[in-house]
Amino acid sequence: MPDADLAFLSATELRAAYAARLVSPVEVVGALLRRLERFDGVYRSHVLVTADAAMSAAKLAEYEIGKGRGDAPLFGVPVSHKDNLWTRRVRTGAHSRTSFAHVPAEGATAVARIEAAGAILLGKTNTTEFACGDMLEHGDTPNPWDPTLYSGASSAGSASAVAGGLTTTATGSDTGGSIRAPAALCGIVGLKPTYGRVSRFGLVPLSWSMDHVGPMTRTVADAALLLEAMAGPDPRDPTSADVAVPRYLDALTLDLRGLRIGVSLDHYHEGLEPAVEAAFGAVLEVLRSLGAVIVPVHLPSAGSVAPAGNLLSMWEAFALHAATLRSEGRLYGPKARAHIASGAFGSGADVALAQQLRTRWAHEAAAAFADIDALVTPTLPFTRVEREAWVLSPPDTSWGTRQWNLTGHPAITVPCGVDDEGLPVALQVVARHFDESTMFRVAHAFERATTWHARRPTLVATAPTPVPDAMMPKRGATVITDALRDEAERQAIPLDDTDLARIQRLVDGARAGLAALRPATTIALEPALRFVPPLAVASDGAHATATTPLAAPAAATDRP
Repeated sequence: MPDADLAFLSATELRAAYAARLVSPVEVVGALLRRLERFDGVYRSHVLVTADAAMSAAKLAEYEIGKGRGDAPLFGVPVSHKDNLWTRRVRTGAHSRTSFAHVPAEGATAVARIEAAGAILLGKTNTTEFACGDMLEHGDTPNPWDPTLYSGASSAGSASAVAGGLTTTATGSDTGGSIRAPAALCGIVGLKPTYGRVSRFGLVPLSWSMDHVGPMTRTVADAALLLEAMAGPDPRDPTSADVAVPRYLDALTLDLRGLRIGVSLDHYHEGLEPAVEAAFGAVLEVLRSLGAVIVPVHLPSAGSVAPAGNLLSMWEAFALHAATLRSEGRLYGPKARAHIASGAFGSGADVALAQQLRTRWAHEAAAAFADIDALVTPTLPFTRVEREAWVLSPPDTSWGTRQWNLTGHPAITVPCGVDDEGLPVALQVVARHFDESTMFRVAHAFERATTWHARRPTLVATAPTPVPDAMMPKRGATVITDALRDEAERQAIPLDDTDLARIQRLVDGARAGLAALRPATTIALEPALRFVPPLAVASDGAHATATTPLAAPAAATDRP
């Protein structure tokens, strides 16, 4: 079988092919390594390829299959992990000069579980510094569909590798859409599970209340297969949920009869490029043909809650990095340094208001899901991210995604069309907390009713000529306030005027967004602690499990 055909086999197809002795893990890993050697100088999807270890593991897997063994769920399936997930005895640098030499003694829980399920580590994928900065040492990751474009957001390396046939499966992390946005731009499947479904232990953190770990694959079935391996309680992650992990593959039917699928009449219909609008209209027709009932829903805060997420992410990132930023701040790249340091300049009132807005949005989402089984939206309103735009003023790749990091709902993106230039358009499916099964059911049924997931890009072995820095558009001057300078001095963070200008823009933008949305102070919007009562014990001895911790109260009243 040609290398390209081997490289584009899905994980579920590989399992069947191994069982039938049609291909071997050695052939598959060999094909991927040859493609990486030929093409990854252009696409820079990997920062490290574990070629020798991968081939040794493939030979062992081939031997086990020959002996009639090797029935683990991911046995012999190549996987590449984002470089902010610890891999045991394999360098994990989070693409930062502060940690390039870090070699973890143990793997992240999600990584270890994938390894235990039989997967073969192919390498570590390219990411932005600490999932919020630039790609410093290795360069950015071009889109396999057009190498003059960027693959988008911090899991770009994983998305580009899967889409380009440079790995079979991959992992990513998602704080505001960093799995789903690059998956959408590259035309693959990307999944953010319910918050707490997959352990965050061993993930280099950015925002503890919004970070999620999830799979990036070519098909919905592959995403279900990986999530089932990754998910489950973990005592080392205090936010890990003690909730049973279903057999997700059992949910993959082609029948959506009886399902009520919501469509937003608000933010998710605004500002769409014509190709995205047309593709999403076609999505709704496919879902109706599969038996789903399309239900209009109102989500009035969906388009305005992003500033709350931005501010909370910066605040949490600074809390995590403050000591290192003060001692090794000049080792950080400029974009990560500014993003993280911005968290030092938000006031307590800013953070409290952001939490109120987050709570209001959670109530809106809970009310919507009381009447629907799933929600569908475009993942992005556009199909391309230009390199120049990413450097100067990045487009909002979290347009359709950050909302669900704030609430913790599971969300998956799948390809659903193309624009006039053949660039992918993507659909997002969101479900109730811990109801990934319904999410998979909708996404899989749509995928199998169409052929968008089967498209392959044609890779090039020669890089396009980059845009010279002198031709890059320049940003106008930013006025740095005395208050910002004084606070920077008080915080003892090594920042120059370029850093301070970045921070001024970030802080001013977040505050302006928050001020425009200031809600009335109500007890319902207080970001208070919520305690889960002891589990009720049914007559058969089983324990009931609460799975909707963010449900809105029946009524909200102002404090007297």
